[in-house]
Amino acid sequence: MHDTFEITDFLPYLLNQAADAAALEFQDYYKSRYGMLRTEWRVLFHLGHYGTMTAKGICARARLHKTKVSRAVTALETKRFLTRSALLQDRRHENLTLTKAGRRAFDDLAAEAQRFDAAIMAPFDNTERDTLRKCLRQLAKL
Repeated sequence: MHDTFEITDFLPYLLNQAADAAALEFQDYYKSRYGMLRTEWRVLFHLGHYGTMTAKGICARARLHKTKVSRAVTALETKRFLTRSALLQDRRHENLTLTKAGRRAFDDLAAEAQRFDAAIMAPFDNTERDTLRKCLRQLAKL
């Protein structure tokens, strides 16, 4: 029975390989341009897309561990891409907001992400694109 198992046909393996290939290619842009790591890009994206958030909110929405988000927030603050402000009702938490430089970086990265996404999806027709996105959203439970 084990003779018929092909790792290259195993869906979790395929998804992981596809995600890694795409993520690494896009990483070349944000790393060379802004010196960012993957988690930093994801935190920046969430603040740029959703506005002011707490680190806890980013963890929940992005499905990232709090330690990784904390490190990314510190790095983005050092790069002057975000500011922190304590919540009045609970000083243990902080609102995170993009600075003007952070907004410019987000706008640039969002535009590049759209170009990158279009290039990845170029081999597929509209129906295939819609089906692929729908299936991936279902698997990710989005």
